[in-house]
Amino acid sequence: MKRQKRDRLERAQSQGYKAGLNGRSQEECPYQQMEARSFWLGGWREAREDKLTGLYK
Repeated sequence: MKRQKRDRLERAQSQGYKAGLNGRSQEECPYQQMEARSFWLGGWREAREDKLTGLYK
């Protein structure tokens, strides 16, 4: 059970990262549950930081 839950949260974070790289707004987060939403937003923030520091164009 824990592995499945972790995989779901990892997927939420990677989807948030992709959304941040593509320039999507954080308001477009598809998750309603607080835990998954926080992982998605964490990935989104990380992607925005990477983009601002010049890792991605």
